[in-house]
Amino acid sequence: MSETFVRVALDHPLPTLFDYRCDAPPPEPGTLVAVPFGKRSVVGLVVEVSAHSDLAAGRVRNIEATCGACAPLSSEWLALVAFAADYYQRSLGEVALPALPQALRDRSRWPRLFAVEPRFRLTAAGRAALPDALPARAAALRRLAAALADARSLDAPDARALHPKAGATLAAWQAQGWIDVETDADAARAFDARADWGADGDAAVAVMASAVSAIAARPALTDEQAQAVDAIAGAQGFSPFLLHGVTGSGKTEVYLSALERLFAARPDAQALVLVPEINLTPQFEAAFRARFAALAGDASIVTLHSAMADGERARSWLAAHRGRARIVLGTRLAVLASLPELALIVVDEEHEPAYKQQEGLRYSARDLAIWRAKQRGIAVVLGSATPSLESWWQAEQGRYRRLSLSRRAVADAVLPAVKMIDLEEERRRGRGSVDGISGPLVAALKSRLERGEQSLVFLNRRGYAPVLACDACGWVAGCPRCSAYVVLHKSAHALRCHHCGWEARVPRACPDCGNVDIAPLGRGTQRVEETLAGLVPGARVLRIDADSTRRKGSAQTLFSNVHAGEVDILVGTQMIAKGHDFQRVSLVGVLNADSALFSHDFRAGERLFAQLMQVSGRAGRAGLPGEVLVQTRYPRHALYHALGRHDYVGFANATLDERRDAHLPPFVYQALLRAEGRTLEAALAFLGQAGAALADAPFAERVTVYDAVPMTIVKVANVHRAQLLVESASRASLLATLRAWQPTLRTLKGVIRWSVEVDPLDI
Repeated sequence: MSETFVRVALDHPLPTLFDYRCDAPPPEPGTLVAVPFGKRSVVGLVVEVSAHSDLAAGRVRNIEATCGACAPLSSEWLALVAFAADYYQRSLGEVALPALPQALRDRSRWPRLFAVEPRFRLTAAGRAALPDALPARAAALRRLAAALADARSLDAPDARALHPKAGATLAAWQAQGWIDVETDADAARAFDARADWGADGDAAVAVMASAVSAIAARPALTDEQAQAVDAIAGAQGFSPFLLHGVTGSGKTEVYLSALERLFAARPDAQALVLVPEINLTPQFEAAFRARFAALAGDASIVTLHSAMADGERARSWLAAHRGRARIVLGTRLAVLASLPELALIVVDEEHEPAYKQQEGLRYSARDLAIWRAKQRGIAVVLGSATPSLESWWQAEQGRYRRLSLSRRAVADAVLPAVKMIDLEEERRRGRGSVDGISGPLVAALKSRLERGEQSLVFLNRRGYAPVLACDACGWVAGCPRCSAYVVLHKSAHALRCHHCGWEARVPRACPDCGNVDIAPLGRGTQRVEETLAGLVPGARVLRIDADSTRRKGSAQTLFSNVHAGEVDILVGTQMIAKGHDFQRVSLVGVLNADSALFSHDFRAGERLFAQLMQVSGRAGRAGLPGEVLVQTRYPRHALYHALGRHDYVGFANATLDERRDAHLPPFVYQALLRAEGRTLEAALAFLGQAGAALADAPFAERVTVYDAVPMTIVKVANVHRAQLLVESASRASLLATLRAWQPTLRTLKGVIRWSVEVDPLDI
């Protein structure tokens, strides 16, 4: 009897597939299998089936198990991850396996994939009783109650993450009639829609189609919104759209209306909606669930992001994989989800750097979304008030179709007035600031408080102060493991490194000279929060940043407080700058914007302009007159002039002209080779050898290789880092050179690790 072999992709940096023997009939390509690898058992993905192996018979081992709970991944999905592996210079297994939920990559969990744990829902009595019936100091109980109130349902792992004794608590609440518990059988039926449809699947699809058409009335579309929806709904084949809409112009309504048209025409279709950050998913999910409440079953709309519990993420992923989920809403990792009936992709805030993964596989979710739409022959919508210059250039060249929303959707809402507070002029007139907050800004905050309106103060630096220093000897608190200063977090009485996570208590005196009068320099959001509480008496000040939202669900709770009007002044970082519809905010104050004007990073200006345009757009969204006050020492800077006019088009075209003259992206294509060593000399020596080896690579004459240089933060966690930039006017030439370069790089020694990043955002 002839033997059968399978070639399996493993999560391993070697760019090869691994041969294993299997019984007949062999598993199909796309099947997950458990295989021996060295002394371990690991999960891999079958890519090919063959009648022979080039290895000696004694070296080929047998597969150990096949994952029967998960249907094989499609050839289309395999082609997607193969493209990503080739383009981003990684092995196939390094792309395919991490794209799957952890539960699928753990063989021991395969039998339990469909053993759905109970889910808990608040009853009407529970919503009326909680959290008022709980002790004021019972923080864990209140977190659990808040999570139940905010979510449609909560599963057991999530409940245990919020409260260690959640099981007993939930049992007691069930006995009091405060919650309902969904049984395993109910959950399994809700999870597997096809089991309910059975032979009547077509009838169920027809019912869904009529339900979608009978959705309740929604806001009337403006002429521009209607034109955009018509264009998206009428698209044939691969159709990339750039939806350029000013803040508050109703881009979300365009997405929702386009999806309605899609599901009315194709009730079995699937849509992928990407958002840049996890904290934006709750409000998007709420809007989508409200609009598409008629879609049958909880799994019709699922979310996918890294903060989800393993079991919850696995259920959402499998619902999408089996075609059960109609809408998949997620962050960048969702772009690699298996969606067999994918018919529309939306990338909201497409300009956001968060779409570029900065560890492991350094992929761009936006770019993969575009490639995936081309692969499927469907429409992809890139939405933003401040599109990336790469996307804007593609639209200027006619490769993307531009759809414009030039005014706000609410009839009486206009874009806010943007004014500059000249800090130098304030100083000359003897009107200095208090902890970086100027007199005019304080007066504006007090005025809004008196009118019962909300204000937002933006500072993109968390912590209390970026530096703790000694005036006597010049000592500055630095991280012992990184070439960076540590940040003072006053509330925790701690010094923290935001690069490696090192933490220490704040010293009582200078460790060098013993001076007890050590002081913070600069300011972060914690210090601004403290200062505003004193400058604006009676104001309810709330801070939202990465420190205040560490606990699961905390960000959603804080944003709910803002929307409920329980906050007068909101202080925050970029977390509050985009996507949020604050109806009562009429004033935005911006602190410390100048720090990005003179950065060595050529993208710093683009990012600053986008950030300021986005945060400015939080003001005046519901008809209230909006005002934006930007504190600056350079009020005549061209960037601020464009901001004051809300002139993205002028800024983008001027910046593109500068990029063209300087031969920078999008007019050239770049890749970075990064090396990490025990010493900087070792990292630079490795890069020197690597650069020399490029002389013999294909298309070397079309590629420019720059000298190796230390990275901006040279040392992180006791590892020294350097980088080498490679660029070309031809994307094909650059990729061909990188492919030929990889085998040589694997032969070089002397560093801890190295990696190639294609299309880097940070240089």
